[in-house]
Amino acid sequence: MKLTIKVRPFQLQLAQPFTTSRYTVTTQHTVVVSISNGQFTGYGEATANPYYHSTLEKIQTSVTSVETIIENCFGKEPSVLWDILEPYLKDDYFSLCAIDCAYWDFYARSKNKTLRSFWSDANKELPLTNFTIGIDLVSIMKQKILEKPWPIYKIKLGTKDDVRIIRELREVTSAKFRVDANCAWSVKETLDNAKALKAFNVEFIEQPLKADDWKGMKILKTQSALPVVADESCQRLVDLDLCVDHFHGINIKLMKCGGFTPALKMITIAKQHHLKVMVGCMTESSVGISSVVQLAPLLDYIDADGALLLKSDIAKGVTFLDGTIVFSSENGTGVTLVK
Repeated sequence: MKLTIKVRPFQLQLAQPFTTSRYTVTTQHTVVVSISNGQFTGYGEATANPYYHSTLEKIQTSVTSVETIIENCFGKEPSVLWDILEPYLKDDYFSLCAIDCAYWDFYARSKNKTLRSFWSDANKELPLTNFTIGIDLVSIMKQKILEKPWPIYKIKLGTKDDVRIIRELREVTSAKFRVDANCAWSVKETLDNAKALKAFNVEFIEQPLKADDWKGMKILKTQSALPVVADESCQRLVDLDLCVDHFHGINIKLMKCGGFTPALKMITIAKQHHLKVMVGCMTESSVGISSVVQLAPLLDYIDADGALLLKSDIAKGVTFLDGTIVFSSENGTGVTLVK
C-alpha cells in the first residue's frame, strides 16, 4: 500500500509581539506535514527559525526530496523509517522532525492507540506546562501575567535589568518562575543573577551562556545557586554526552533533535545520568504542541505553551487548564486541522 505525503505552509499570527534576547516575532511561519493511507492521517509540524537556518522553502524542498521513500514505507516501524531518512536529511532536522512526528501519529492511529501509550502509562501524573512571558516593558509583562493567571511562568530575559524585571514581576504573582536567557549572559552575570533570583522562587535558569561555552558551563554546573538547563547547547542526540558534565538538565526540542525517535533516546540517556528532562516547543500550532505533550509522562518539566501565544490556531488537539494537560480523546496525537 502506498502512502501519500502533503506539505502545507501556514502563517501563524501571534496574539502579541514575542521578544527574546535575539529577536521579536509577530508572525510565525510554519509547515504542516501529513502522511496518510486514505483511512488514517498523521500530522507533524516544522517552523521557520532564523537561528537554526530553517525556512519554509528549505522544509518544503527537504520533504519533497524524500517523498518517494515515504510513499513506500507502509508497514515500517517509525524508528526504522527515521534511520532510513536521517542520512538524506542530516542537514535539516526540522523537516525530519515533521516527517517523524507525522509518521508516528499515523502509525498510532492505524493501531487504534494514543501515541503516548507506546511508551508510558497514560494515567501517570503529568508535569504542568509553563506559560512564557517575552521581553517587554515591565508594565506590559506584568499585564500579561495578570491577564493569564498560571501556576508556572517562563520569563524570557537577556537585558541589563533582568533581576529588577523578576523583582517587579514578583509583585503581581506568587507563581513559580523559570527564566530563559537564550545565551545572553556571561558566567559572572549568571552567577550573580542566580544568587539574586533564588530569592524570587525561580526554579532554574535555561541556557544562560552561548551554546559552545563549555568552559563557562562547567563553572556554572558547580557554582550556580540555581540549576542550569541546556537548550541551544543540546540540539541533537550527539550533544548529550557533553551536556552531562555541564548542565543539571536538558530541554529537548523535537524540531532540533529530529522528532520522537531521537527524543526518546535522549530522555532515556539523560535519566541514566540523573539529568532533569524538559521538552519544549518552538511557538508552533496545536499540531506541534499535540506532539510535544505525548512525551509528558516521561518528563520532569514541559514547555508546551506555543499555541497559547497565537491569535488563532490552525488545528484542534491538546488543551490546557491552568497548566494541566488535557489530552484529546482521539488516537495518535489527537490533532485535527481546522483550516
